[in-house]
Amino acid sequence: MRLTFLGATETVTGSKYLLECDGRKIMIDCGLFQGRKDLRLRNWERLPVNPASIDTLLLTHAHMDHSGYIPKLVKAGFRGPVYCSEATFDLCKILLPDSGHIQEEDADTANRHGYSTHHPALPLYTEDEARECLQYFKAVDRGLPHALGDELFFTLHRAGHILGACFIHIKCGDGTSILFSGDIGRPHNPVMKQPAKMQDADYLVLESTYGDRLHDKDDPTEDIGRIVRKTAARGGTVVIPSFAVGRAQAILYHLYVLKSEGRIPDIPIYLDSPMAINATDLLHKHMNDHRLSPEECAAVCSVAQYTQTTAESKAISHSNSMPKVIISASGMATGGRVLHHLKHYIGDRRSTILFTGFQADGTRGDRLTRGEKEIKIHGQRWPVHAEIVNLHNMSSHADYSEILVWLENFQSRPRKVFITHGEIKAAQAMKEKIEKKFGWEVIIPAYGHKEDL
Repeated sequence: MRLTFLGATETVTGSKYLLECDGRKIMIDCGLFQGRKDLRLRNWERLPVNPASIDTLLLTHAHMDHSGYIPKLVKAGFRGPVYCSEATFDLCKILLPDSGHIQEEDADTANRHGYSTHHPALPLYTEDEARECLQYFKAVDRGLPHALGDELFFTLHRAGHILGACFIHIKCGDGTSILFSGDIGRPHNPVMKQPAKMQDADYLVLESTYGDRLHDKDDPTEDIGRIVRKTAARGGTVVIPSFAVGRAQAILYHLYVLKSEGRIPDIPIYLDSPMAINATDLLHKHMNDHRLSPEECAAVCSVAQYTQTTAESKAISHSNSMPKVIISASGMATGGRVLHHLKHYIGDRRSTILFTGFQADGTRGDRLTRGEKEIKIHGQRWPVHAEIVNLHNMSSHADYSEILVWLENFQSRPRKVFITHGEIKAAQAMKEKIEKKFGWEVIIPAYGHKEDL
């Protein structure tokens, strides 16, 4: 068994791991690199492994940093099955074509306005190419072993991060096993059910997004309510850049609670992301993945006005009906409709730009939350006068304390733990905490690192 790290090394994006076992090549996750330019350029580089030689792809969940490179992998020759949970498949049907569409739009905008250094600017893959890759997906049940070969099996277990998110446990014929955490959810998430308690693995690939931080203990419902009330009182708009899957639904839940209890004024709320709208509707189909009752689910899904078309999206910003709340993708303000809302409101001193999740190094969200006074959008620089707020208590990732509690369920020590999916500072902190508490051997792999297991 050999493991090669092709992404999410000393960064939170681009998750890709290649496992070679029993003569088969298995890729676990296949995500896009996001954030800094040097990372994004890796999306355009040739993979160190021939995609056509990969037998199988196993997917922990649908977020772009875990699934967003799949259309490119297929475009480059991969033809094996993509195994995942049913909810992950349903989300990928939404996310991947949308990703291709956004990339086509961004390339077209860059070409029309001439702000790209590439002539012409091209998408990494198109919407049609993203739809093409979906034919290789195969949904499987959680909790049951599924064969990859005569003596090679994998099992999915609930990770509690977003709809369909799973841990992947792989076992070889000699009994050696490896567990990929993907993204670990939080035990007390008000929407998602808690992660499964895992008890054993010879090797563990563990995320560390918040390996150096504890989440704020403040109630996010109260925090959002305070921000909405404050912004509305001065006649402003709250713009919430949001991840379309997971975070948008959590925000809608908190706004539903606030509105139903009369804790915020009765102002318009817009969900301006077709992808987030479609993902929200999936709450009804996958009731077993979350904590909401059918009645709560219906109420959460109806708290906001949905804007599907571009014309409807533009009408929000050009409307004089203030104050209001706009939830729009993307969560790190790297692309999508939220950029148009930012251009409209980021210079308005009455308004608030509310970030509610992790901001990868170098993204617009990262730069705004660090206090930059001018931001570049679509080739132009825009002064920042709106209030910038970043809530640290809404993450769907476990913090280091919650990860340590999750690790306490292991009945035997893993031979090695590999820390990934975290900036280097967070990964190093997670490594030190695990070594101190459990005395396990912990490694932080570099990009391209190979480990014989």
